[in-house]
Amino acid sequence: MPDVIVRGTTTGFAQQITASAHRLAADEPVAAGGTDTGPNPYELLLAALGACTSMTVAMYARRKAWPLENVTVSLRHFREHAADCRDCETKEGLLDRIDCDIELSGRLTAEQKQRLLEMANKCPVHRTLTSEIDIRTRAV
Repeated sequence: MPDVIVRGTTTGFAQQITASAHRLAADEPVAAGGTDTGPNPYELLLAALGACTSMTVAMYARRKAWPLENVTVSLRHFREHAADCRDCETKEGLLDRIDCDIELSGRLTAEQKQRLLEMANKCPVHRTLTSEIDIRTRAV
């Protein structure tokens, strides 16, 4: 059984998503020709990364019994010219970039906050997005 099923028609961009017992929608904004009935695919990708990041940070703080109260993850996706990226190996074409800002509330020390930020980059979705991905698409 698939983990996620996505269904749509040829009349527009709106998609119905089934993930386990959950139902979601995806679409494009009106300005892009959609009907804005749900987040666009990049917003869903950012939501997956943000949710995983928040869960990972909170789980680590719980295990350590640190006084973390809330985690807020704000994300933004954009493309930039590779030549403008100082820290990137690729220097030609466009690169996808995700900015991830994490707000940690609670009576945490500077060292605890730093460790939680390190753990944020170790969430499973982050690791998937930064690894080599092999997507195999086939007609069934």
